[in-house]
Amino acid sequence: MKPSFSIIIPVLHESSIINQTIEHIRRIGSGFDCEIIVVDGDKEGGTINSIKHNDVVKIVSPSGRGIQMNKGASAAKGDVLLFLHTDTELPEEGFDGISSVISNREYMGGAFDLGIESGRWIFRLIEKLVFVRTRATRIPYGDQAIFIRRECFETLKGFKDIPIMEDVEFMQRLKKSGYKISIIPQKVKTSSRRWEREGILYCTVRNWVLISLYSMGVKPEKLVKFYYRDWE
Repeated sequence: MKPSFSIIIPVLHESSIINQTIEHIRRIGSGFDCEIIVVDGDKEGGTINSIKHNDVVKIVSPSGRGIQMNKGASAAKGDVLLFLHTDTELPEEGFDGISSVISNREYMGGAFDLGIESGRWIFRLIEKLVFVRTRATRIPYGDQAIFIRRECFETLKGFKDIPIMEDVEFMQRLKKSGYKISIIPQKVKTSSRRWEREGILYCTVRNWVLISLYSMGVKPEKLVKFYYRDWE
């Protein structure tokens, strides 16, 4: 039996692309029981007010990706929670891949391999580095479309209310709890816009430094000032 899905999308100032994201999910999710939940960190609801589909669950929340994803999860009805960035597309067979993983009770959740939407060679290198890192640590990041069984998410009490690294902290906690994490060998396709905007080398090195400092025990509240938090 196929699981039901709740796709939770935290957004902030994403009115230009949110409908494209929703339509892609609806197309590749045809044949699956999927609900789409969009959680807007803008108190004016700028993104959710632009959504064309009436069947999408729309929530306004205080800004902060962890807070927003928890808000979406609290409203979710699906067996599986899938946390998706607005600028990330799931692979064509993504729901089949997750269903296959979830059919094995040994696995509580996982994510996909990272693909970056650009023809530039440097992004192929970044993808390979992420591939190696993810296989070595079993700790995927948020732009890899993290998914988890809803009951497990509730047992772990969701994401922590921290300003950065909420995805890493959650997956570390999942792993430390003894749960198995699957990395599906299909690539999501995430936008290169942040790398292009901030500078590919700067963005990549900055991210490595931040995750290294976090792993050494530096608090997210101190790291956030070095990270462009107004994610779009």
